[in-house]
Amino acid sequence: MLAQQDLARTVGDNVRRLRTAAKISLADLAEAAGMSKTTLHGIEQGAGNPTLSTLWALATALRATLGDLLDPPASATRVVRGDDEVPRVEGDAVTARLLHRVRLRGTVEVYDIEVAERRQRSDPHLPGVMECLVVTEGGVTAGPAEEPVELGEGDSLLMRAEFPHVYEGGGRRNRAVLLMLHPES
Repeated sequence: MLAQQDLARTVGDNVRRLRTAAKISLADLAEAAGMSKTTLHGIEQGAGNPTLSTLWALATALRATLGDLLDPPASATRVVRGDDEVPRVEGDAVTARLLHRVRLRGTVEVYDIEVAERRQRSDPHLPGVMECLVVTEGGVTAGPAEEPVELGEGDSLLMRAEFPHVYEGGGRRNRAVLLMLHPES
């Protein structure tokens, strides 16, 4: 799990960046989110341990998503292992791990897939298409044809699909959720 101190620093940096970009004062944001200026200042400084409710209040007041507050700086290609340290927040009944964020205008298709123990090569998709694969059972080797990555349960991969890519199951039963992200045409 992402160290709490690192998560607090990421949240603080993101809140301050979003507040500044929106030209909202510390006092106005604190009031809109239902907290004291001192509490908000502490959050922006990376201190404390804001609850899921507090984060939602801040996101709503900033007209942002929860992921906007939790996500560290983005990279072009990202593999997240089931035991990787990624942003994680807890509520009364739900614990959420942020795997990937994709800013996109267009269509998202969600597939439940099974991957057999043989290799499938997929031709390039249209420019801008991305694929996000989250392995839910077994193991899958997937990714760019030249550099596929072995993934186990709980691992995920986000990749540009405008290049040849492959899928291959690692055992008898291999399942995953595949999101196909198509940009607006």
